[in-house]
Parts: sequence; structure tokens; C-alpha cells
Amino acid sequence: MAEKKYFSHEVTMESFESVVDSHALVILDFWAEWCQPCKVFAPIFERMAEVYPDIYFGKVNTEMATELAAAFLVRSVPTIMAFKNGDLVFEQSGLLPAQHFEKLIEKLFEEQKSGQ
Repeated sequence: MAEKKYFSHEVTMESFESVVDSHALVILDFWAEWCQPCKVFAPIFERMAEVYPDIYFGKVNTEMATELAAAFLVRSVPTIMAFKNGDLVFEQSGLLPAQHFEKLIEKLFEEQKSGQ
């Protein structure tokens, strides 16, 4: 059986700053192993990471990266955050429907391409 290829990356407290500083557009998914909505959202997140390889898609396990989750006051999972040129430009807690997430990524990608 072929090994599943993941297009997103694990982000930790130690790697967060370098990730955000070295990529123009970063999408983070704060999640937890026990979270059922996180499991529903995971394939949507991976699909968008595959479709948009120029965007850095990172996953933050809130059980492992507790300091990072606390720094951003993550109170529920999943929580999606988007950073453009190091600045937080989007944040939403709760399960984001696939269509809304896709539209968000398309919008952010187009803004990035046009230099906004």
C-alpha cells in the first residue's frame, strides 16, 4: 500500500517565527487529536495544501504546542489563522465549511499574487 503524502507541515513554538517570517502567506490549522471536527476538516486542509503549493500550510497540534496555542488565545479547535507577510490577517474558530475555506484561500492567494 502506498504511503499517504502530506502537503502540510507541522508547526511548533520553535518553528513558528521562522515559518511566518520566511513565507509570504501561511495558513495554520490549530487542531487536537481528540477533536472530531478537526478530523472532518483535515482532508479539506490537505487538499488545499496540495492545490496551492506556493502557500505554506501548517498544522499546530494544540496538545503538543500548548505555548503557541496559548500565545494566540486558541480556545477551541479547529481554529484557522492566516498570516500575510508576518501579519495575522484572518482567524476563525470552529469547523470552516469546505466552500468557505476554498474561497478564503483563493482570495488570499489572489491578493498575494497582485501584491496586496
